[in-house]
Amino acid sequence: MVTRTDADRVTDADRVTDAELVRASWDAPERFGALYDRHVSVLYGYACLRVGPAAAEDVVADTFLVAFAQRRRYDVARGSARTWLFGILSKKISDRARHERIHYRALARVGYAPSGDALDGLDERVAEQVSAQAMRGHLASALSQIGQADRHVLLLVAWGELSYDEVAQALSIPVGTVASRLSRARRKVRQILAELESRNNTTGDRHGRDG
Repeated sequence: MVTRTDADRVTDADRVTDAELVRASWDAPERFGALYDRHVSVLYGYACLRVGPAAAEDVVADTFLVAFAQRRRYDVARGSARTWLFGILSKKISDRARHERIHYRALARVGYAPSGDALDGLDERVAEQVSAQAMRGHLASALSQIGQADRHVLLLVAWGELSYDEVAQALSIPVGTVASRLSRARRKVRQILAELESRNNTTGDRHGRDG
């Protein structure tokens, strides 16, 4: 009698859960490639917003290398690996905290963002009164000034589109901590944006009088 292994049973990656792909990869490592294909675009897009395109390639590659090495530790009771992968990615971004701050400061200087739609989504959450164009530069500056832990929570919600529960799972923190960090991050960003806007208005008024 011929018995079928988990890897044999996983023949159509589009119709199986992430957990089934990870479980299958225990015996057939090549199955992990389907998990990569399923999530790499989302992770890369998020990483681009955090550290820029060049560094994003490195952090995403490192994320999947770690995920592959730790695949036997994955909780197969969780169908989706999305939060697991975002959690690893967040740690890799933390390793490049200085690079991330430099990335935001560069964006602030030119008032440019790699993805306007993603930034506009956060714009609505933190300061609707500021124009979208000005917000891009101001928001980047604000993000460079908040703490890494708070920034992870804020951006996993705003750009990663994770729920509070998913953020808690990704970062291995209580849901209550997610809520408090998110509240603190939003408050800090609002404060910085208001200060930047006030400074710009003051500068504009002075230039207008001088002109």
